[in-house]
Amino acid sequence: MTFTMTTTPSSSPSSPPSPARRITLATLPSRYAVARLAPQAAIPPWADGAGFVSIARSSEELSITCLQERVPEGVQADRGWVAFRFVGPFAFGETGIVLSVIRPLSENGIGIFVVSTFDGDHLLLAEADCERACTLLAAAGHSIVPVAG
Repeated sequence: MTFTMTTTPSSSPSSPPSPARRITLATLPSRYAVARLAPQAAIPPWADGAGFVSIARSSEELSITCLQERVPEGVQADRGWVAFRFVGPFAFGETGIVLSVIRPLSENGIGIFVVSTFDGDHLLLAEADCERACTLLAAAGHSIVPVAG
């Protein structure tokens, strides 16, 4: 199956951009790692457990995001990520949620990793960038809170 993209002029004027959303982000405890395994690898037992977990497979890799303490030495992984949960609820098709958070970070040279689930989004930042990122997010009108419970 092949997809092509074409653009055609809109017959109606575009509406003005909506104002940036103000989002509350809950800081998750502990540090996270993003591990890369071979695309055909079985999901290892260490992948699942407490904390936020995301497992994604493509033709190029099996990617696992989980608490860094569970990722064994010797596994290719990028460690030292701090995770934040977008506090909702948000409608499934609601637009601009992630953009409002990542824009001030991207415009200031801070790399991000975002994982979306059915019910929400998670932002991961390198631990070294966290203090600066939180300052930028607050300046953009967002709130950072500790995770409840």
